[in-house]
Amino acid sequence: MKTKTILELLTLSSSIYVLARDTKFLDRINELSEKGKNNINKSMAESMLDENGNELEFMDKIILKVNDLKEELNDKIEELIAKFYKKMNITHLDEIKALNEKIEKLDQTVALLEARLNKIEA
Repeated sequence: MKTKTILELLTLSSSIYVLARDTKFLDRINELSEKGKNNINKSMAESMLDENGNELEFMDKIILKVNDLKEELNDKIEELIAKFYKKMNITHLDEIKALNEKIEKLDQTVALLEARLNKIEA
């Protein structure tokens, strides 16, 4: 009887823990969504004017913001790709230098072997 009660208490406490953890997770998601909503509302509350001096509509503001974010993302991607290619180029240059050194050593070895062969023939 005591074992059954202990198992029930353990099961109940683990269930309560899981529920509490899920509740914290949902609260965190709710908090992040509220922050996001507040940031969106704040950026959309700013008045933006078109080239004629008229205030832009909500969808036009969203389109402008998306275009700004797109440009920012493209710039960031371009910067990261440039860094990547620079690293790759440095790696390739190091490999090319190592291969050139090997070629020079092989040329010296071939020249030495030719000299020995010429000496043996003479």
